[in-house]
Amino acid sequence: MTLLDPALWTGKIFDGGWSAGRGGVYDVVEPATGGTLGSLGQADGADVAAAAKAAAAAQRDWAARTYEERAAVLRRAGRLFEDHAEEIRDWLVREAGSIPPKAELEAHFAANLCYESAALASHPQGLVLPSAQPRWSLARRRPAGVVSVISPFNFPLILSMRSVAPALALGNAVLLKPDPRTAVCGGVVLARVFQEAGLPEGLLHLLPGGLEAGEAVVAAPEVRVVSFTGSTPAGRKIGEVCGRLLKRAHLELGGNNALIVLPGADVSKAVSAGAWGSFLHQGQICMTTGRHLVHESLHEEYVAALADKADKLPVGDPAAGPVALGPIIDERQLAHVDELVRGTVAAGARLAAGGTHEGLFYRPTVLAEVTPDMPAYAQEVFGPVAPVVPFATADDAIALAADSEYGLSLGILGDVGQAMKIADAVPTGLVHINDQTVNDEPVVPFGGLAASGNGSRFGGPDANIEAFTESQWVTMRGEIAPHPF
Repeated sequence: MTLLDPALWTGKIFDGGWSAGRGGVYDVVEPATGGTLGSLGQADGADVAAAAKAAAAAQRDWAARTYEERAAVLRRAGRLFEDHAEEIRDWLVREAGSIPPKAELEAHFAANLCYESAALASHPQGLVLPSAQPRWSLARRRPAGVVSVISPFNFPLILSMRSVAPALALGNAVLLKPDPRTAVCGGVVLARVFQEAGLPEGLLHLLPGGLEAGEAVVAAPEVRVVSFTGSTPAGRKIGEVCGRLLKRAHLELGGNNALIVLPGADVSKAVSAGAWGSFLHQGQICMTTGRHLVHESLHEEYVAALADKADKLPVGDPAAGPVALGPIIDERQLAHVDELVRGTVAAGARLAAGGTHEGLFYRPTVLAEVTPDMPAYAQEVFGPVAPVVPFATADDAIALAADSEYGLSLGILGDVGQAMKIADAVPTGLVHINDQTVNDEPVVPFGGLAASGNGSRFGGPDANIEAFTESQWVTMRGEIAPHPF
């Protein structure tokens, strides 16, 4: 069976079955070639309103199902991700510009998210509380109801599944609005997998679209929780709307992550880690290593070795042959990356490697003689760019790493004792000692601080239950309680 036959979904949205969206049709474009891979229907506000009503109606029955029934659907979905991993990988390569190993990771991760989420259905979801009254007092978790998931283009499958799978397992219905640029990998794949896995109709609605659809999935009155992964400016707007509407918003936003290379670190290993952190998936990752802070005793050697590695990394169409970097997602993002690099060089930085592009293929770039006020250091680039800055003392490294509006991920390479002290001093959601900044697993709590998010977490039973359920206090007495009047 072919899971992703375009004949099934061409020009359509998924609302339990496949139907025409009111917002028209748009082409799915392959960034490496500019070719058209298919077409999808677009949802407008009316589509979202209808989907939200249908989701709310279907959710009540789903929440009443036994945990065994919900878990069985998630387990079947996990097996489907495994059975169709090659097909899904090929779509991630072509639609998202992923190199095959990154695409294989996404398919594997999606399957494991299903298996971990299946276990959520039977996870303990309550507490027995003490009470000053002669009664039993309990706190139990109940499904939130309808959850809206808005996902980005960079890891479209993982970053949709990270919310969709646990939300469904815990008894919710989901409105999914993927980034239009990767709506097959971030949307159609999920719709088809859960359709084949036997998810009851009405619980998962795929609503590709632009601003109108995005605003509607946040504002729909049936929606109680919004799970957004994307840029900080967009996250701020969603948070403002959710605050006004008294909805919970889980915001996983941007980052400008530091990798600290301590004195005595193995330079060869450090450069390998730094290159992976900055250049994986063309640097289009919220956890990308955006700032290389290298002790002055290693700085020159590190810059030279990183530049040499960058020069040797092959860039090209990942569907056509082995490459290390594929295309930037589109012209707008390419222009943003190139503008920051050119602005940094104009401000006095030295271009040690890269800084050029052919079409959407941007060379891995190393910038030396950088100061913290330069654009490619101070801002999130979301491209394959590695600015390098020296430091003299651990206190200097702490000050540099902490001097950012973001607080997502931190990597520290070298002496573990010194790294532990630095980790305690830098506010960040994730810390990796003797590894680079790009790390994730289905079982870990994930999220950032400050401009990187509102402290919400995804992943692991405690964080997912907190994210996608509500607390309810329940008391029980053997007889009706006496009262003064």
